[in-house]
Amino acid sequence: MAEGTSSTSWWQRMVSLAKTLFWLVLIMVVLQQVYGSNKVENARASVLDRFQQERKSRVIALIHRQETVTLFGVPVSSSISIEDSEAVLRAIRLTPEDQPIDVILHTPGGLVLAAEQIAKALVQRKAKVTAFVPHYAMSGGSLIALAADEIVMDPNAVLGPVDPQIGDMPAASIIKLLSLKKPEDISDEMLILADMSAKARVQVGVFVMEVLLKHLSKEKAVALATTLTEGRWTHDFPITVEMARGLGLPIASEMPRTVYDLMDLYPQGGRGRPSVLYVPLRPGMPERGESTTPSPGPPVKGRSWR
Repeated sequence: MAEGTSSTSWWQRMVSLAKTLFWLVLIMVVLQQVYGSNKVENARASVLDRFQQERKSRVIALIHRQETVTLFGVPVSSSISIEDSEAVLRAIRLTPEDQPIDVILHTPGGLVLAAEQIAKALVQRKAKVTAFVPHYAMSGGSLIALAADEIVMDPNAVLGPVDPQIGDMPAASIIKLLSLKKPEDISDEMLILADMSAKARVQVGVFVMEVLLKHLSKEKAVALATTLTEGRWTHDFPITVEMARGLGLPIASEMPRTVYDLMDLYPQGGRGRPSVLYVPLRPGMPERGESTTPSPGPPVKGRSWR
């Protein structure tokens, strides 16, 4: 009888210890999420403030990368949303009319309405607007970049077409279906989508033209808007620095180091094994291809629309 009681007591102690360890681990995870997130946010705010001081401008970062969120570190990616446009428009309203605005863009795109609201607000600015693209600004991100007086891109960064998408299908391809099949052979749903696609392509094309009219003649604005919205490329087609210049966009490629510092504070992916590894050089030694002389301060030199 005593042996059975001792065995039960031992088991209860083990269960109690397991519960204690579980709660300790849970508390540590919660604290790490709360204080770790605050630390990163503070670091980002510090870099943004430094960049604003360097540029004497209002700096707005619109960056969409996978963030490690929730208690279990689930990576969630995002895109341009109405919440983004509300925040950006608020920042623009709080900026004096004579103060330049710098927009740092790193995004796959998103909601057309939100991107158009941001682009329209930037076009109306009288002071200079500069868009910085350290890696990519596709779709709606490209639309916002078009509203800038100057676009500063990393030599390997890309923009993208701004042709409208209906759901997960390109509007131009849906419209093309009408020329490949007879109406009686097309479902009612696809006919409705084709009608929506035709409207969307006209609407986006007209909006892009109006954005470009701030810098270009009407003839050039119409031609460039047609090129970017008609669907001649796939939606993820990369418009490189060289190609963007060939299209007549005002592209500079001297990216300030501070922009890269900010991007380093937006980790990509979750906590698992990284897919890219490299060994950094010792502190104080330049990376290959990096100048040993101090990087020049602002302003950033490059082409302008004007």
